[in-house]
Amino acid sequence: MLTKQVLPNGARVLIEEIPYVRSAAIGVFVRVGSKHEPAELNGISHFIEHMLFKGTETRSARSIAEEFERMGGQLNAYTSKEHTCFYARVLDENLNEAMDVLFDMLYNSAMSQKDVDTERGVIIEEINMYEDSPDELVHDVFSQTIMAGHPLGRPILGHEETIASLSRDTINEYYQTFYHPANMVIAVVGNLKSEEVIERLAAYQGFRPTPGVIKDALVPNLTEGINLVPKDIEQVQICLGVPGIPYTDERRYTQNVMNSILGGGISSHLFQKIREEKGLAYNVFSYPSTYRETGTYAIYVGTSPSKVREFFALLRDELDRFISEGVTLEEVTRTQSQIKASLFLGMESVMTRMNRLGKSELLYGKVTPVEEVIEKVFAVTPRMVQDYAREILSKRPYTLAVIGEPSVLPEVETGFRELDVLIRP
Repeated sequence: MLTKQVLPNGARVLIEEIPYVRSAAIGVFVRVGSKHEPAELNGISHFIEHMLFKGTETRSARSIAEEFERMGGQLNAYTSKEHTCFYARVLDENLNEAMDVLFDMLYNSAMSQKDVDTERGVIIEEINMYEDSPDELVHDVFSQTIMAGHPLGRPILGHEETIASLSRDTINEYYQTFYHPANMVIAVVGNLKSEEVIERLAAYQGFRPTPGVIKDALVPNLTEGINLVPKDIEQVQICLGVPGIPYTDERRYTQNVMNSILGGGISSHLFQKIREEKGLAYNVFSYPSTYRETGTYAIYVGTSPSKVREFFALLRDELDRFISEGVTLEEVTRTQSQIKASLFLGMESVMTRMNRLGKSELLYGKVTPVEEVIEKVFAVTPRMVQDYAREILSKRPYTLAVIGEPSVLPEVETGFRELDVLIRP
């Protein structure tokens, strides 16, 4: 049973009772992400995520950790480009205690100068660690290139310079302005009583009188470009792609089916051809990224410098074949069954259910039943996949991001330009 209600403090609450489990999960989704930050404050949302674990007026960071360890529960958070989420999973008997800790963190963070200074160093080290992971960093480089000058192109972690410049007062003011209950969606799932949970949630008032207005960014003018980042590493990390669709576009169901067949799994065209048949890479995949205003569609590979030209030639042939020949009914049917199984199996997890409720309400303002989602997935036909592939994959020009040893970068650019010219619309 799903209950939806707006609390007096403005928070939207979605609760699902599952009486046959012994666990409960709660997530607080705040509509604040890196996309909403001014350029000079890039990384502040992620900074605040860290700070809310550093203690409150009545709990130290250590006591927060110890309380959850005593419960045997899980407490964590993440920051994305469009929202921040704080979540917990515990035994049903510990849900009230978990909520007390979680909302104390959310509404009563101490934000001490000492903790700000300590965490600043931690985040800078996190940025450095990310910079040392080129297979992850290349996706950020791609985003920064195709969305150059737009907030969606900025890194979630921020830059070392912006993190170093953020003062305690600036962080605290941003926190008190935007982390208001009216900007939150609270999702709770598990063995619980909805009325009791709502009553308890209503007691957590927050301390800010009015919420800050969160403005969505303008629709970006996605730009083509080539971004070659020299780095002394063994492999060449390549990410290339084109503009895609926002998450409100109904073609997202077709896109998901197409992506699974093209490069979304181990049976996909790209994986089977580039890795299994030719041995050109250990990891190769495609993926869509969707946001409120726009989206992108990208292909990633990590390969050896000696295999770059062969990779691009093979990729060109595969994309040409995918666009011109389309996909078979068997491929579409298999993918639809896979998506159906994934959705239903995921529904056996309270965490998955909680995330689905929170994100659906935050992004779409409603929760679409799983059965309706599956119905839309099964409405996708091979012709729809081919038409969408032709529309997306034939876009000109592609955008390229590469991290690799300096001497191989010209070779990558040459291979890429041949690919970009020769893919048939």
